Amino acid sequence: MKATHFGRNAALAVIAAGALALTACGSDNATGTSAGTQSAASGANVTGTLTGIGASSTGAAMDAWKAGFSAVNQGATVQYSPDGSGAGRKAIIDGSAQFAGSDAYLKDEELESSKAKCGPDGAINIPVYISPIAVAFNVPGVTDLKLDAATVAKIFRGQITNWNDPAIAALNEGVTLPDLKVTPVNRSDDSGTTTNFTDYLAAAAPEVWTDKAAGVWPASLQGENAKGTSGVVKTVTDTPGAVTYADDSAVSGKLGTASIKVGEEFVKISAEAAAKAVEAGAPVEGRAANDVAIKLDRKTTAAGAYPVVLVSYHVVCTTYETKEVADLVKAFESYVVSDEGQKTAADAAKSAPLSKALQDKAKAAIETVKAKA
Repeated sequence: MKATHFGRNAALAVIAAGALALTACGSDNATGTSAGTQSAASGANVTGTLTGIGASSTGAAMDAWKAGFSAVNQGATVQYSPDGSGAGRKAIIDGSAQFAGSDAYLKDEELESSKAKCGPDGAINIPVYISPIAVAFNVPGVTDLKLDAATVAKIFRGQITNWNDPAIAALNEGVTLPDLKVTPVNRSDDSGTTTNFTDYLAAAAPEVWTDKAAGVWPASLQGENAKGTSGVVKTVTDTPGAVTYADDSAVSGKLGTASIKVGEEFVKISAEAAAKAVEAGAPVEGRAANDVAIKLDRKTTAAGAYPVVLVSYHVVCTTYETKEVADLVKAFESYVVSDEGQKTAADAAKSAPLSKALQDKAKAAIETVKAKA
């Protein structure tokens, strides 16, 4: 079948309205929310403990979602361990978690494996969080750079070893670049952020990035590594000349970020630019109607789109052992994708709200979750 694009106008309208909020990341960034405004998004009051494992990129949003959901469901608790997207997908497949957070949708073979614990229809991917991935660097005196895909690929492959390299200088006329060693820093864990970043490089700079997209960084490449989003950001912050890729919500302080060349323009990182890139995506072919996985177009030339973007999913079972667990999953995920949940996340994590079209698809998918007969 031919894939159809998600509605651009719907996404822009939602962004302009500031609707759809989710809050944020790691315990360092938890944000308070008002219980009085949340009742419409939370659905029926539920109780129990819901356990999730997965992406660290959404840490700030997860903290906000947990707080907002528990405020109106005082007998319910959500526990989330940010062990990485790969760990999350493994946990939902082996039954050690009731939902997974993943910056990459389940592969076909993972979907098949999920049927053992998630029922005959397996697990489904529900988009909950859209965010740009920053190419973040620690270059004293420089906070903004312009880079194209080939130059980014050469930096992370170790082919550009100094910040005043002619390739960088040619894209940044008038910027004083220091004679400083480039130190690439990659994720050491199986990461959906790595999957999305390498997917961009493989698609946009195939002549340089000759490895396939993967959640595990190529072992053949030199450089530093650290675990989790917070790990790579801390390493770069502590290391002059270092550069990494990380969810934009985690980048702050003295780190600079790169504008990425798209078509003939350089696009500055922002939630709005990330949303435009997702609008150019299409449904993954061959999936069930209630699976909302998105194939991103990394080579888009759409004006204002920032293609180094991730869509983070909550991966849930289509069938749970008990009605209590199924109801808890449905209530939490309904809050997460609601206008209120998405706005909370945007405020806390600089994420882009789901478009109305994508939000409706997510809500419909959540409604199909059930308990064993």
